[in-house]
Amino acid sequence: MRFLARRLLAVMTITAGLGLFLTGMPGQPGLAAAGVLPVGYGSVTKTTAFRAMNISGQVGAIPGTRATAGSRRTNASRPVPARAVVTNPPRSAASSRPGRLSHLHQADVLLVGQKSLPAGLIKRVRHVRGVAAAVPVDAGRVKVNGVFVNVLGVNPTAFRPFAAGPTARSATLWQNVAAGGIAVSYTMGHQDRLKLTKPVRVDAARTVRLPVAGFGTVGIGGVDAVVSRTVARNLGLPSANAIVLSAPKARLDKLLSKLKKLTPAGTAVAPLVTQVIMGSVTVTSGAAGAIGGTTGQGPGLAVSQIARFLAAAESRIGLPYVWGGAGPDQFDCSGLVQWSMRQAGILMPRVAADQARTGPLVPVSALRPGDLLFYHTDPTAPHYISHVAIYLGNDEMLQAPQPGLNVEVVRADFGAGFAGAVRVYPRIAAAVAGNPAG
Repeated sequence: MRFLARRLLAVMTITAGLGLFLTGMPGQPGLAAAGVLPVGYGSVTKTTAFRAMNISGQVGAIPGTRATAGSRRTNASRPVPARAVVTNPPRSAASSRPGRLSHLHQADVLLVGQKSLPAGLIKRVRHVRGVAAAVPVDAGRVKVNGVFVNVLGVNPTAFRPFAAGPTARSATLWQNVAAGGIAVSYTMGHQDRLKLTKPVRVDAARTVRLPVAGFGTVGIGGVDAVVSRTVARNLGLPSANAIVLSAPKARLDKLLSKLKKLTPAGTAVAPLVTQVIMGSVTVTSGAAGAIGGTTGQGPGLAVSQIARFLAAAESRIGLPYVWGGAGPDQFDCSGLVQWSMRQAGILMPRVAADQARTGPLVPVSALRPGDLLFYHTDPTAPHYISHVAIYLGNDEMLQAPQPGLNVEVVRADFGAGFAGAVRVYPRIAAAVAGNPAG
């Protein structure tokens, strides 16, 4: 396996720059999140590639959860229907119905600026060789019911094809967004116990109450909410300060270099997928592992750092899971990893998919205590890394599982939904966390 982007410093610069705009969001993967296999890959090629990278093409439940109260943990994953969860559209939404969905675009790269990007940039981006489609969006950070999240303001008809498949196919969800609702990620909706029938409070430049359009993850890491551009303006989000583009047949390392030259100084340019070459096949997938991450880009964690990291994590056993919890007394899955690493002096990004880019992919046969295990658990974005656990050795892992359960030790799960294992390299982790000096 050979990763396309080879120069670590270039990757560090890109990822760190993006961290200036959209980082640290709870519960959902970050902006380096994974995408899907390019259109045209057959089932044999896809399955073979996934097996070679220790990746499952299925989506499972949270790994290691109890089958019944007081029973032995189980590795069995329960398939979840791959569809968005929506409420009925209001009667006034008839005129806001988004256009018909004819095809999907794989979201491959995100450009983000602190202010509106030049008006002609979208046209120049669309003419870059390899770019199949691009759409401008408004990107910002707001509070939803008191929790900070990243939000995109979109034209529902134009943006819908860039969303993850099950979410994109939900016409009702996008109709509700067009009518003035807020669509939130599947993880946030379920784990923060939001209700489709109860409006949420959104705090930005203004405070408003918005109806929930549905629970569906768009598949862009760290983005937990989507609104219409009209609502985005009311919230005071920057106008057209970001671009999502699709380039499923492009070499991402070369494409990122071209885009960086086109964009104004200070614009963050980040891949949304992992792209690898396996023999003669190029695969874009929801794998864990840093772009350009190899064993030569260490060192990894020192023995003393691993010991402090594991001791800190184990000291949290029995504390409650809370979506968005980052310690010291309550945690979500990635919050537990970040807090525990901090006790060992390691700077880590906040969300699971960003944490999945903090070191090279490690084969299951070579796992060591302190390695991180990643999972696909979101049925509305099946190739989206949405859960992380800590490998302890002896076929056990430690995790903050889901609401109603506490930080726990369970049998390591390599079944449906497993997205790969990563060995953390502090230098890469600091870069992904948005520290240019890392």
